[in-house]
Amino acid sequence: MRSIVLDNEAVQALTDARSRKHRVVVAHLAGVVARRRRGRVVEVVVPTAVRVEAGWDRTTPSAAAINRFGVLDHVLDSPCADLAARIQRATSTGVADAHIGATVRSLSSSEIVVLTSDPTDIAAVCSPSPVRIVNL
Repeated sequence: MRSIVLDNEAVQALTDARSRKHRVVVAHLAGVVARRRRGRVVEVVVPTAVRVEAGWDRTTPSAAAINRFGVLDHVLDSPCADLAARIQRATSTGVADAHIGATVRSLSSSEIVVLTSDPTDIAAVCSPSPVRIVNL
């Protein structure tokens, strides 16, 4: 199974068609749709702290475009919050990035891809988990 994890910049690019990064992120998610049609298991995940940071409210009309991709929430529950707090303390990153790290570490996928505009911080929070980082 493959998992695609979205960071703040990826979510913002998806919600704003005027963003110069919009087409790049849409192209990645179009690839996900194509793989799903061929029967491959691919999930797109957004940590809920990232959703909050990006201002993505699924109930607003402006969210319709991003909602169509079937992006799953990865909630910041108690065990995830504990892990994110340890990651944040160790890396001095923000809450959303620490939640990305905790999300990556909890996924059981054989391949994990993170779409981000901050590859240095994402590499730090995801370590030692093997991830492919796509710089937007």
